[in-house]
Amino acid sequence: MIQAIQLVLALSFLVMIHELGHFTFARIFGVRVEKFYMFFNPKFSLLRLKKFDGKWHVKFFAKNDDEEWDKHPENTEWGIGWLPFGGYCAIAGMVDETHSSEDLAAEPQSWEFRSKPAWQRLLIIMGGILVNFLGAIVIFTMLIWHWGTDTLPLRNVDRGLYYSEILQGEGFEQQDRILTINGEEPETLSDAVQAMIIEGKREVTVLRGTDTVTLTLSEDLGTRYLALQNAHDKAEREKARADQSYQKQRYVLVAEWIPFVVDTVLPGNAAYLAGIRKGDSIVAVDGVPTPCAVMVPMELQKHPCDSITMDYYRDGELQTARLFIGDQGKIGAGPKNQLAYFEIEHTDYSFFQAIPAGIRSGWDILAMYVKQFRLVFTKEGAQSLGGFGAIGSMFPAFWSWYAFWHMTAFLSIILAFMNFLPIPALDGGYILFLLVEMISGRKPSDKFLEKANNVGFWILIALLVFANGNDILKYFF
Repeated sequence: MIQAIQLVLALSFLVMIHELGHFTFARIFGVRVEKFYMFFNPKFSLLRLKKFDGKWHVKFFAKNDDEEWDKHPENTEWGIGWLPFGGYCAIAGMVDETHSSEDLAAEPQSWEFRSKPAWQRLLIIMGGILVNFLGAIVIFTMLIWHWGTDTLPLRNVDRGLYYSEILQGEGFEQQDRILTINGEEPETLSDAVQAMIIEGKREVTVLRGTDTVTLTLSEDLGTRYLALQNAHDKAEREKARADQSYQKQRYVLVAEWIPFVVDTVLPGNAAYLAGIRKGDSIVAVDGVPTPCAVMVPMELQKHPCDSITMDYYRDGELQTARLFIGDQGKIGAGPKNQLAYFEIEHTDYSFFQAIPAGIRSGWDILAMYVKQFRLVFTKEGAQSLGGFGAIGSMFPAFWSWYAFWHMTAFLSIILAFMNFLPIPALDGGYILFLLVEMISGRKPSDKFLEKANNVGFWILIALLVFANGNDILKYFF
């Protein structure tokens, strides 16, 4: 429920500022905006507001038709619809989801969109994209100003890294330290993953003991990782369906190499009953060595409803305990995180210092998403696409202002990018036609724009069905 609430609030906010971008530029150039609505309102609206005759008029749960209100087309009608799928800004003289070519049969008026120069129409269309991108930068700036940033530089991870089987197959060995990727030093572990998986960079130099080793990664590493991730997620969903209390385990591609030193023990659970306490260092599960913390839950998952042995050190002495673990493969003990082992760099920012940092954050996320977009056109990438359910799951299951606004800014970047795609009915489609007009000097007819928008609309519907269908299939299968 908390995730759903965050999703609705974030998307509602982003749609509103997107449409406000169109509205602002339209009003700057003297174009009338007939309606500005949050959510769609077929037949009737939850709320309608309009100012005329010197005062505001308000209606609740009202039909959309009103002869008295229609006599004042020069004033914008504001409202809230009942269908919570975005919103719209009805700009006079523009062929879109609110106007057909027949609605524009009369002679163009000076206050209509179609009467304005191409460069003004271009800015009106780009207004939503610009505001979404700038809005994300503002949010990132405020987050950085208020909370600062915490970074774990990869160079500080002096114990090396844990590598999953797919990376071991590429030549990595446990506790290798990544030095450079295509000749550049990655700042953080996430930067290294992005370079290898998303950007497809292939030359990796690692420090192995005292030796420097260069690895050449496979060209299809990114798609193979997506396939493995999809298979893992499917297996976890099946376990969750079999037991609704089951907590899904994420697939660990690479992680900091740290020991499993117990930090918390839940009373009454397997670890507590076996005598394991805070400060113990777990080194083996049922005889299998687990020198890295991420290995412990992986081994435990192999022994549901089983009696196992667990080796651990306490005060320098090796001890062994026998535990009976339940069907979820958990023992009720949690390890210390990487903050206990590595130096985290915290940076505070003044307001003016936060501005360029916010711009960098927004630009870096946009660049990462554009690079990642190439994987969408692969079979594995298409299977990874998700709709509202997948987006909602990106929010935490608890309320955090930082997490909420950070995810909202991230989605704002995605919304700006997706709207820029040259698909008719999206802003990018209008931008494409306007650029063609500005280059050729020929303006597409209103009838052509209407037909193109109809085609684009069904393309978008198909994409929505596909993405949300993926969510449904993943939920049931």
